[in-house]
Amino acid sequence: MSKSSNHSRNIRSACAIAVAAVLLGASPSWAQSTTAPASGRNIESVLAEKLSVTPGKVLTSQIVHYPPGGASKSHRHDADVFAFVLSGNIVSQTDGHGDAKVYHAGEGRFERRGEHHVISRNASATEPASMLVVYVHDEGATLTTFDH
Repeated sequence: MSKSSNHSRNIRSACAIAVAAVLLGASPSWAQSTTAPASGRNIESVLAEKLSVTPGKVLTSQIVHYPPGGASKSHRHDADVFAFVLSGNIVSQTDGHGDAKVYHAGEGRFERRGEHHVISRNASATEPASMLVVYVHDEGATLTTFDH
């Protein structure tokens, strides 16, 4: 099996574990909530674990809650990212991937490390939306850097 295939398989496995942890109910000792009112979202930390299959790499998962009309500022991640919409509808766009797209509950997307995420917002002005975000990153990496 090629190194690329192993890497893809490892990321898929890590994402599946994080999704399972959330769906099975993360223990309150894992969960922390961080409010970021200026950015129009609330972030709930779910899990951060070192990956045994890839030394020096960490899997971190968060649930991002967008209130009606909520949005994030444009940003980049120092991580490969898998985002899965848990509820509502989220509009997302990264440079180089065409027009903005609406992702519905049950849909996911992948974002490569360093891609410029220009749009991430709740598609609704009346209903909340949330998504599970899973990062695979180097130990000590800054997960999100917002544009100025």
